[in-house]
Amino acid sequence: MVLVILWGTSFMFTAISVKTVDPVSVVFYRLTLGAIVLALVVYARGLSIPLEWRAWGGFLVMAVAGNALPFFLITWGQQAVDSSVAGMIMAIMPLLTMVFAHYFVADEKLNHYKLIGFTLGITGVVLLLGPVFEGGGREFWSGLAIFTAASCYAVNTILIKRLPRFNPMVGACGVLIMASLIMLPIWLLLAPENNAISQDSMMSVVWLGIGPTGIATIILFLVIDRAGPTFLSTINYLIPVVAFLCGAWLLSEPATWQHFAALAMILGGIGITRIRVNRAPR
Repeated sequence: MVLVILWGTSFMFTAISVKTVDPVSVVFYRLTLGAIVLALVVYARGLSIPLEWRAWGGFLVMAVAGNALPFFLITWGQQAVDSSVAGMIMAIMPLLTMVFAHYFVADEKLNHYKLIGFTLGITGVVLLLGPVFEGGGREFWSGLAIFTAASCYAVNTILIKRLPRFNPMVGACGVLIMASLIMLPIWLLLAPENNAISQDSMMSVVWLGIGPTGIATIILFLVIDRAGPTFLSTINYLIPVVAFLCGAWLLSEPATWQHFAALAMILGGIGITRIRVNRAPR
């Protein structure tokens, strides 16, 4: 539940952050603070980060696909899209992962339940993004950016299965360090000077780095170790609900029947894909 709260509320804190902090700075500070938190944990456990170029090549790929690029797309997109909508769009990630796994991962083939679930989930996203896309302009590109970020996370999930394996905590630390290094020159070149940053925005940025990025990653591996990845997958039902409620309740974002219908479709689609097909033994 702590993990659900940390990730579910991250969309709300991102919405607060981008009010007075530019997206590039938000992403750089978030990644750097998250890397510091994980580096301290790795050091406290007596672990070491590999120095081989192949290891850092893998870190580079995952840093781009799973951290730097999607973090920026979500943060940039939330300048024009409500946090509740952003959280629900991101819920499509496990459905996209399922489709990609069909082509790139052995023994992860699609069946009729997965196809029905994917169709229902995509219908929910279309219903959700319909008003956004009708507006055109910045809202259109922002909604598309957040959907692309969900696709990046899905691709990263496949990459994790195909790239060399490391101690999970060490791997996560290496990826965040690499993502911070990627964002550093971008931040130095593109981040505008801003002397009007509000206290709420800065505190939200700091919390995004420490909480949803650093602490959440540690909890993630603890839950996987103690309860397994199947148990962890149930949070896909809860994170968009938390994101939606925080946006509608705490930030007073609009909540229409389309939002509720889209949320039900996306979660229903995820649920249908969990149905197992019993195959008779030969």
